[in-house]
Amino acid sequence: MDLPGHRKRSVIFWIAFGICLIALAVALNIGWLVANWRSGVVLALGVIAGLFLVAGLVLNTVFLVREIRRNEKHDAFINAVTHELKTPVASLKLYLETLQSRAVDEERRREFYGIMLADMDRLQGTIEQVLRAGALGSRRKSQRAPINVPDMVLDCIDSLQRSHDLPAGVLRFRNRIPRGEKAVVMGNGDELRAAVSNLIDNSVKYSGDRAQVWIEIAKMGAATVAISIRDNGIGIAPDELRRIFRRFYRIQGTLRAKGTGLGLYIVQTVAKKHGGRVFGESDGKGRGSTFTIELPLAATA
Repeated sequence: MDLPGHRKRSVIFWIAFGICLIALAVALNIGWLVANWRSGVVLALGVIAGLFLVAGLVLNTVFLVREIRRNEKHDAFINAVTHELKTPVASLKLYLETLQSRAVDEERRREFYGIMLADMDRLQGTIEQVLRAGALGSRRKSQRAPINVPDMVLDCIDSLQRSHDLPAGVLRFRNRIPRGEKAVVMGNGDELRAAVSNLIDNSVKYSGDRAQVWIEIAKMGAATVAISIRDNGIGIAPDELRRIFRRFYRIQGTLRAKGTGLGLYIVQTVAKKHGGRVFGESDGKGRGSTFTIELPLAATA
């Protein structure tokens, strides 16, 4: 998110001011050493005082930069959530006012109902995502039960297929678990479904009109199951791969997808909470991306 001009200038001024103070403190300390190198006690006191001063200025500058970044993320989150809430509410109001003020034939009425239901689903999804991020951040223990991974992933695919009204063949599933073997993890079903759904939903949103998403399940040795989601979307630059799982961070690209910047943060938090991990891979912009969740199987959880 771009900062207003006056705010940018203020940020640059205070950072530059802190750097200048640090440089001045270092220069004074060096001057003190040169001027008093023959007096041991005075020299020692000057060195100690100078080091404390430099350390304090460095810590103050670091703290200032961290606070600036935190405020930027907070502002970006507020703007994203406001947009995600305001847009469907405005749409719902428009269609309800139309239905109230005009005579609408049955076919158009059904169309309006479908659009309003989609807006309600979007509202509910945004609210659930914010609440889930807050609940995961509180580190409360959640109830766990055995979960069959292929069944859970198929449930996520079916749900997203309906909610996005996707044509057949957009979401392609492949189960590479050997015949006769099971892939069961101990975990919270709602949290794991939310993590997998977020990854598939991102792949669809960031792939545009010609989305192709491949979902694959496979065992990694005898103790781990991997869920991989690969797409043909906008891809991710190498420098962004290190930041995409941060809270409120949104991928910068030509395709501006809707969202709050919490999806991948939730995925990573859920994976860690279940003793696993998640990572992303991409060959660069325009070359698609692959996200993989690895979870310990129930026998070794």
